[in-house]
Amino acid sequence: MIKKVLSLFAVAAIAVSCSTNAVTGRSQFKLLPESQLQQMAVGEYQSFLSSAKVVPSNSSNRDAEMVNRVGQRIVAAVTQFFRQNNMSQDLQGYQWETKLVQSNEANAWCMPGGKIVVYTGLLPITQNEAALANVMGHEVSHALFGHTNERMSQTIAAQYGGSILDAFMANKSSAAMRNIFELL
Repeated sequence: MIKKVLSLFAVAAIAVSCSTNAVTGRSQFKLLPESQLQQMAVGEYQSFLSSAKVVPSNSSNRDAEMVNRVGQRIVAAVTQFFRQNNMSQDLQGYQWETKLVQSNEANAWCMPGGKIVVYTGLLPITQNEAALANVMGHEVSHALFGHTNERMSQTIAAQYGGSILDAFMANKSSAAMRNIFELL
């Protein structure tokens, strides 16, 4: 009976929240609207920046200039690709921004909505604009392909499914609960 309930939940969740990624054509499980995810990302991004050592982009810092230049080229290429393929609506809400952050960590990331961060620790590894563009493009693709939404949706579904199971187990002796689950 528990399997029946969890299976019903899984089928309902998948049916309601499956979508196809416009770029990859891959089916995705997304419970959250992109606008909500972007709004959450902006808050997290601002919080991160307030505690990070951001390298000023208006300085004469060559690394910051390079990161901004590569970011602008990626944004231009993405915008052009989406426009040419009649998918500009998929970039709605994107407010592209690129920041270089002082950190020994070799990392970069892009949040939903186009907030891109590169850590200075990555630059000795990439060594040039082409390699940096490869890493930044990869990170931007995560945002464009909806990977954050997928991961968050999977987590939500797992937690919700666990809550149903917990409620059932806590009340398994209850005749009312048994009747509900028998109807399913």
